[in-house]
Order: sequence, then C-alpha cells, then structure tokens
Amino acid sequence: MEYSQNGLHLTEQFEQCRLTAYPDVKGVLTIGWGHTGADVYEGLTITQDQADALLLRDVRATVNHVNFLVNVPLTQGEFDAIVDFCFNCGSGAFAGSTMLRLLNEGDYASAATQFERWDKAGGKIIAGLLRRRIAEEQEFNS
Repeated sequence: MEYSQNGLHLTEQFEQCRLTAYPDVKGVLTIGWGHTGADVYEGLTITQDQADALLLRDVRATVNHVNFLVNVPLTQGEFDAIVDFCFNCGSGAFAGSTMLRLLNEGDYASAATQFERWDKAGGKIIAGLLRRRIAEEQEFNS
C-alpha cells in the first residue's frame, strides 16, 4: 500500500517542522519533520526543501516497513494510522508490539485500542502524544 495525502497530513499535523536541530522530548536530536539519525547533529540547519525531502524519504522507509510487517488486508485509514504511528514510535517498536500481533491475528478492534497505550516518553504521559494517538486511532477506525 501507499501512504495517502490524508496520512501525510496527519504526520505533518503532529510533527512541527524545525529547520535547526533540537532535542526531542526524549533528548534525541531531531530536525525537519521529525527526522532523526546519525546525520543529525547539534547546530545543523537545513532548508524547507531539505526538510520536505527528508520527510518523504523517512515516510517511504516507514511505508516499506509497515508493508513488510503487516500480513492482513488494511483499509487506507488503517494503513495511514499505522504508518504515522510507526513514523513517530519507530518501526522496531511496532515490530515487537501487541498492536501488530493483534492486527496480524485479524483482531482489528483490539489492535485499535493499543494506540493510546503509546502516550509516554521517558515514562511520562505526554499530552501531545496522547492527542496524536487518539487521532491515529480515529483514522484507523475511519
């Protein structure tokens, strides 16, 4: 499957685009639309075009992971919600999650209830993460 414009809008809605590297709530250096990695270092600045290109590259990698990990048919809304979730939490976290296990068992309703369990960073509930998880769950159930 491919990520839709609705999905991309969901990601952009919750990822504030910043053109200078900054530590996220967990202290991970981040730039652009939530891009992290060895290529992000303190003091790095990028252009809006570079931020948009990084977003599309990162989304493509996330889409590939979701397509590999999920073994059941998905609606576009379900797919978009899961891609946004993986973009934010990481494909590795999703790969070992109860959400993925339930989904691949065909228990879509129970899988949907798992979104809100991922509302913490560093052990603390983060209001912005909870809002994002609720939006993802709504997209999943749309």
